[in-house]
Amino acid sequence: MPTEPITVKTSVDTTPEKAWHYYTEAEHVINWNFASKDWHCPAAVNDLRVGGDFKITMAAKDGSMEFDMEGTYDEVEPYEHIAYTLSNGRKVSVDFAAQDESTTVDVTFDPEPDNPLEHQRDGWQAILDNYGRYVAQQEGR
Repeated sequence: MPTEPITVKTSVDTTPEKAWHYYTEAEHVINWNFASKDWHCPAAVNDLRVGGDFKITMAAKDGSMEFDMEGTYDEVEPYEHIAYTLSNGRKVSVDFAAQDESTTVDVTFDPEPDNPLEHQRDGWQAILDNYGRYVAQQEGR
């Protein structure tokens, strides 16, 4: 049953260039790519180019669960747009747009069929909220 893509958003007080680096570089990704305080991101590998692959490990801090989010980049327009296909075939796009002194980051993803849409939206938004807090911390805000 086809479902409309879901979009989550945040705004960070930095330039699109810096927002891009915090979002895409593995050394930064491991600091924010998890949905709650009892999870973490112990590893991330990112080959950010069309045809390049990424692998991000998310794990429960208590060791009870771990999974990898993997995919391949379809489009890379530095500081503006990323599109990729997850290993399960779902599509994701990330857009960076300057807004006055800040940058808006929109993530649109195809939901997976096994979990409620609201749960998926909340999870992806929580990760993006972590990203926003991480950027604020890095920017000294």
